[in-house]
Amino acid sequence: MSDSLATDRRPDGVVRVTLSRPDVHNAFDDRLIAELTDALTRLGQDEGVRALVLTGAGKSFSAGADLNWMRRMAGYSDEENLTDARALARLMQTLNDLPKPTVARVNGAALGGGTGLVACCDIAIASDKASFGTTEARLGIIPAVIGPYVIAAIGPRQARRLMLTGERIPAGEAARIGLVHEVAPADGLDAAVDAVLESLLRCGPKALAAAKRLVRDLTGRPITADLIDDTAQRIAQLRATAEAREGITAFLEKRRPAWLA
Repeated sequence: MSDSLATDRRPDGVVRVTLSRPDVHNAFDDRLIAELTDALTRLGQDEGVRALVLTGAGKSFSAGADLNWMRRMAGYSDEENLTDARALARLMQTLNDLPKPTVARVNGAALGGGTGLVACCDIAIASDKASFGTTEARLGIIPAVIGPYVIAAIGPRQARRLMLTGERIPAGEAARIGLVHEVAPADGLDAAVDAVLESLLRCGPKALAAAKRLVRDLTGRPITADLIDDTAQRIAQLRATAEAREGITAFLEKRRPAWLA
């Protein structure tokens, strides 16, 4: 795809997107941000894609902002800074809202924006050698555009600690506070990711997209009559789809649904 990204597509529709700048620990710059946003947009629109795995080449997942990019930013005007920040915000939103299940395969350090990417993925599986941190305050800035996703993942209380101290935490602590779902030995990381993918692929593709929307739309809403009616309408509409009819029929007939054929 580019010098900064690599993609691998399996026959079953799983696509692995690898941040491929290992010499700088897969740090972001404006080019990587643009290319990753474009890649995610296209994969999200591709009906043949069943799930997406995001990972990093080499020892790190992503170390956040590239130092050379940061040096350039120091000379930016206010307008250039805003344009640059909006591009990173668009990347995070694109990943968070992708209509496909996403799995972060965290093979090493995920710092700053790297932690943001992890928080934006639906499921995060980390190597026991991985580490995490919102380290921006140590540079005199704040983790603003990743903030909504990190707070959604770990809650405001834990976010206060991480964002104020800028400390790095190990994978076990990241799991304890909810940033990652599972920690695996480094040599068992792929097996752990594959187990999750196997579960995802058993589900109907349209149902997965609808389930993602359901979580997003229901989060933080009070349980009211309008909310109850909204959920009833969603399930009623899905029951009428060809995918749901196939899934229910396959279950009753004790056979694999068409999407597993």
